[in-house]
Amino acid sequence: MLKINGERLWKSLMDMAAIGATAGGGCRRLALSEEDAAGRALFAQWCMEAGLTLSVDQVGNLFARRAGRQHDAAPVASGSHLDTQPEGGRFDGVYGVLAALEVVRTLNDSDIRTDKPIEIVVWTNEEGARFTPAMLGSAAFAGVMPLAQALNTRDAAGATVGEALQATGYAGARSVPGVVFDAYFEAHIEQGPVLEESGVPIGVVTGGQAIRWLDVHVRGQAAHAGTTPMQYRRDALFASAEMAAELENIAADFFPQGLATIGEWQVRNASRNTIAADLTFTVDLRHPDDALIDKMEAQLRERFDTVAKRRRLSVDIGQHWVSPATPFDLQCIAAVSHAVETLDYPHQRIVSGAGHDAIHLAKHCPTAMIFIPCVNGLSHNEAEDALQEDVRRGADVLLHTILARAGHAA
Repeated sequence: MLKINGERLWKSLMDMAAIGATAGGGCRRLALSEEDAAGRALFAQWCMEAGLTLSVDQVGNLFARRAGRQHDAAPVASGSHLDTQPEGGRFDGVYGVLAALEVVRTLNDSDIRTDKPIEIVVWTNEEGARFTPAMLGSAAFAGVMPLAQALNTRDAAGATVGEALQATGYAGARSVPGVVFDAYFEAHIEQGPVLEESGVPIGVVTGGQAIRWLDVHVRGQAAHAGTTPMQYRRDALFASAEMAAELENIAADFFPQGLATIGEWQVRNASRNTIAADLTFTVDLRHPDDALIDKMEAQLRERFDTVAKRRRLSVDIGQHWVSPATPFDLQCIAAVSHAVETLDYPHQRIVSGAGHDAIHLAKHCPTAMIFIPCVNGLSHNEAEDALQEDVRRGADVLLHTILARAGHAA
């Protein structure tokens, strides 16, 4: 049975990991940075060596095309991203890109020509670590975000996506929104502990859970730390700490599927001997059910407002980004399931807890994902790791899934 070259795939992953390598064994390739551009350049070199044709769209998404017998047919696409978190790992996103490249290399090795073209995609700014929101490139491609909004999005230093594209040479001509794919398949590490805990090497992903990002702004009153009695204070930090505790209680109310995280916390004009008066923090809510994440947000707003009123402060809560629960295409899920059953690899169905470009692509074309375990469930961490055998098996599943969808002579 046809299988990919696991050693070659692993070497490609390690070679890519050397670009932007961190002291802790991870990677730092922020979107459209010099390191990200270097990673893209290495990928492009490998694609040209594999005989692929490269193109770039207006938001910097990179496409590598392998021709099929049916020249005008919609392509079967696969890919992910090369950008990372500030202290990210070697596999998040990168695995999906290089597994797709290994699929093409394997087809070349065996002189297999598919009926439909195959395109490998590198999506721009999936992580959202430099430009928010996350999955920006795939959102523009799928028509979820207007191109002008994507290009005018700024990073913390004030640079826009459009300026970063010009600086790195990735301001392409391919139109956005993009042409509809025949199907899209994305291989990825799970980024959680479920598969590893179950002892299962392959996850057949049925969809993605709902994600909601909120921005919370708490305003109190600045005052001297040594002369203001506690009962007279309007302390924004203590109020926010109480709100954080309430948020944890809300997650407990929606256990086990409800998740809540405060990822950023900032006190403006902070001083050691001044009562905090102006504080912002972010909230990340997740749940597989849209109706229940609505209830989570409603409870958050009610409880935060109660805390603010009792402490004589104000609180403003804004929605930064909303991603509804997204089911994947039944035929694409079936194709992944058939591939993994043909290969006789242990597997289970799973819902993605993380956001992925595939979530946006599911609004654009038939889509599904393939998960492999990551060691200790760690991701967005320099210690992120995966077993070489799991890496190979996931790419084998991707190979047979793409072959089935793209069609080929026996």
